[in-house]
Amino acid sequence: MLRRLPLTFLLVALTLLLGACHSVKVLVPPNLRPPTDTGNALEQAKLQLQKATPCCGSFADFSYLTPLPWRPKKFELGPGSMVASLNGVRSYFLAFRLPADAKLPYRVALKSELNGRWLHSSYLFAPTTVLLDAAFQPIDSQDIQLCEYMGWSSATTGAFGQLKVTSDKARYLVVYSSADQQAGDTYWEQSPATFSAEAPVRMTSNGSFRIPHGPDGAVWIGMMNESYAKAVENGICDKAPEGKGLLNTLRTALPTHWSKSGT
Repeated sequence: MLRRLPLTFLLVALTLLLGACHSVKVLVPPNLRPPTDTGNALEQAKLQLQKATPCCGSFADFSYLTPLPWRPKKFELGPGSMVASLNGVRSYFLAFRLPADAKLPYRVALKSELNGRWLHSSYLFAPTTVLLDAAFQPIDSQDIQLCEYMGWSSATTGAFGQLKVTSDKARYLVVYSSADQQAGDTYWEQSPATFSAEAPVRMTSNGSFRIPHGPDGAVWIGMMNESYAKAVENGICDKAPEGKGLLNTLRTALPTHWSKSGT
């Protein structure tokens, strides 16, 4: 009886182990899993913004205690952030005090990060900038064009833009998203991957597309530095126009006597 007892325990343990193996799900790497959202993340973000109570209706109502960072710094805009109602449009916003000792002209760097795990279901916060004078009156306003740049890390990858400050009257900076920006999109050269439920590892990417803009997300703002300047200068802002072929390009680029002799 004592000899059979260990064997009995062994059989029971083996049975439980086999049962557990059948109940374990097949693990799929995170980058090969289907998106968890159903494509309504952007609509939910818009709804959250409309439910928020605006704190301010004019630039004079904002607080400008935060100095503009001396290098790009990350800010999260979304539920819990302050909301302004400007020209009938609600938007999360940031307000900064500009450096008084900065040599004109200088550039302010901006970068928006993709909001979402999956490229085809992501969106961007597209900034609008307003420069104000000492009396909180606008002296310049523009929708910042965002250009995609793929760096070696997440810190150097995103949708980059810039603002040039040239006026000695500029004292404050407001960053929000206008109606046009929220309704727009940004060209993205990297293609979204198509997930196959039948074969998760069979993923394809075809063509480029445009990332829609949304009301919230992560945005980097600060004085331009070397890495951001490189991203702005080398960013892809739109699809390159189709050429007429290499031969035609050479003919138009070469001197006249060369192009004539080649005909």
